[in-house]
Amino acid sequence: MKAFILAGGFATRLWPLSERRAKPLLPLAGKPLLTYVVESIPKDIPVTVSTNAVFADDMKAWAKTINDRDITISIEDAGHEGEKLGALGAVSKWLTEENIDDDLLLLAGDNYVGCSMEKFFEARGTNPLIAAHDIGDRELAKQFGTVIVENLSSSLGGGAGGGGGGKVTSFEEKPLHPKSTFVSTGWWWLPKGSLSVLKEHASKHPDNVGGVFEEFLKRGMTVDAFVFKETWHDIGSFESYLHLHREIVDGKTLADNTSSMSPNCILEGSISIGPNVKIEKSTLRDCILFGNSTITDCVLERCIIDEDCRLEGVDLTDQMLRAGTILKRP
Repeated sequence: MKAFILAGGFATRLWPLSERRAKPLLPLAGKPLLTYVVESIPKDIPVTVSTNAVFADDMKAWAKTINDRDITISIEDAGHEGEKLGALGAVSKWLTEENIDDDLLLLAGDNYVGCSMEKFFEARGTNPLIAAHDIGDRELAKQFGTVIVENLSSSLGGGAGGGGGGKVTSFEEKPLHPKSTFVSTGWWWLPKGSLSVLKEHASKHPDNVGGVFEEFLKRGMTVDAFVFKETWHDIGSFESYLHLHREIVDGKTLADNTSSMSPNCILEGSISIGPNVKIEKSTLRDCILFGNSTITDCVLERCIIDEDCRLEGVDLTDQMLRAGTILKRP
């Protein structure tokens, strides 16, 4: 089996944080989101990460931080969104160029999945397999692509550790009236016999990874589903990023040992502080500070502060600040 992680998007909805950084490299509780994805993969599975030319150097530097396994970086020659092959196109190109003839574990590099990969693998048979999260709320399900599953095993009801399987009958894309609360996630498994269909489909529809599973159904192929209740987040917006941060940090303060805070600081909620940050006479609530910044006499609430910022005497709520921002009260 081979693992291929999609990490080549430009994530314009998260600008300015992703303006100079691949979204999967955004920090989460002290390490990049992509590191969590790699850590979920069994160590005997070779891993390739697909990125674009803009973020190639950053991705190569990140790969060197993974000490317990080799990571191959596949670089798509795209300098902006309009030049991209598309996610499925990037997969197809890699399969062809590397002459891959093996089962494929395909993962989205910007998704956080709280379920174990071992449980997902237990649901494998001979058919393509998709992981779906039971979001438990039809109103919330309207925001996502949903999966309709029949003959779902009863083991799903087993609480936080529950998981169940069934057969996929159809998909809905952001439906007004969802038939299911099962949301499609960034985990897919494809047996090697299905890869020819993937490559054929990608030649005409290179953008949508999930679309190949609809193509499987159109061709009369069986698609299996693994449905889980553990946490899942697609980091596509400021709100989803901060939500996951609060869930993972869980009301604590996580600070790099190179950072410092004066005794008159107030830190409340979930706080993550990167390297070389200096905070004085300030109040922070539910914030992420990337690193190399100075915060003096400020009140920051639900803010994400990129690197190399200098803030003094400002009061900010629900803000994302780009790297190098300088704000000082007159």
